[in-house]
Amino acid sequence: MDKRYEAIVVGVGGMGSATLYQLARRGLNVLGIDQFELPHKMGSSHGLTRIIRLAYYEDLSYVPLLRRAYELWAELEAEFGEQLFFQSGSIDMGPADGEVFSGSLESCIENDFEHDVLDSKELRKRFPGYRMPAETMAVYQPQGGLLVPERCISAYAELAKVHGAAIHCGERVLGWEIQPDERVAVRTDAGSYVAEKLVICGGAWAYKLAPQLADAAVPERQALIWLEPKRADWFQMDRFPVWNGQVEEGRYYGLPEFNPDGGTPGMKLGRYHHLDEACDPDTVYRGLNPADEAILRRFAERYFPDGAGRTLDMVVCLFTNTPDEHFLLDTLPDAPQVSVAAGFSGHGFKMASVIGEVMADLGQKGETRHDISLHRLSRLKGGGKEA
Repeated sequence: MDKRYEAIVVGVGGMGSATLYQLARRGLNVLGIDQFELPHKMGSSHGLTRIIRLAYYEDLSYVPLLRRAYELWAELEAEFGEQLFFQSGSIDMGPADGEVFSGSLESCIENDFEHDVLDSKELRKRFPGYRMPAETMAVYQPQGGLLVPERCISAYAELAKVHGAAIHCGERVLGWEIQPDERVAVRTDAGSYVAEKLVICGGAWAYKLAPQLADAAVPERQALIWLEPKRADWFQMDRFPVWNGQVEEGRYYGLPEFNPDGGTPGMKLGRYHHLDEACDPDTVYRGLNPADEAILRRFAERYFPDGAGRTLDMVVCLFTNTPDEHFLLDTLPDAPQVSVAAGFSGHGFKMASVIGEVMADLGQKGETRHDISLHRLSRLKGGGKEA
């Protein structure tokens, strides 16, 4: 007989672990399934650190979600008994008329966030590791910082089990279907299960789990680098805020040196849409090419020369991009028992805590109190209706 649950969560990474925790905490009989062990380095939620920031240039409608995300991260820290958020402040910088600076400034003004506006000289004086072009303008917002993603996932997964959830690792979902009784049957390489609701948090595999997302959630290969600072004191958290930067080479992001548990030291940075390589997550090249290092090192040597010492480490991860780079949070139009969280386009992890709450709402009752109008499938061509 198939094992029965009230809800099944497929994918127990950043979004899935938070969703599983929320459902279990509400008293539901839930199962989480992940094809890898937890946490792992095959998806989008590894790399030791992730940026979190309140000044959000992508769209003002993210701010209420971010406010709630901060609250939920604090609640997770309290319940798990471990610090997961580290405050460094955040910098959003670029040309005065560019989307990064102007959007972040608008976000701060509209939401009355504490902030400072700095030109390139003021930026360098205050944070000497930065060497940005003369035309650069920056917004400094003190409540930004970083999260430790692997520990966040472990915390949510462990607490989900404390609240009664089951987690199956090393088990791959092969397919699902709606039964005549309206329940969802899920088939894996190790067994089969039935649930009233299915929540898909599959990251780069989302389109394989829900073919309706084939053109709406496209995986992309990314590479990150850690460089040894030449002036280590300039790249610590108290002198080097997390940052997003818009320059002529594109959009980049970076974080300070951070290794409280003996992890990889060094200044960390990456480029949005690294080499524009769409990929299949099952066959993507996970090694490093000379071009991976070159594009990141050239940027660092130009704009952060005192941080651009020898390469300490590099890693490949995956983005999953939507056409407009906004998230997908919705139920499937032809299967309302199934909800999906996908397409986080390189800026989702900071909101994993609140996305877990949103997806638990959708997985439990098909609706949420949070405003997710920007993130509905219907905004995209076809609305995700065609498999």
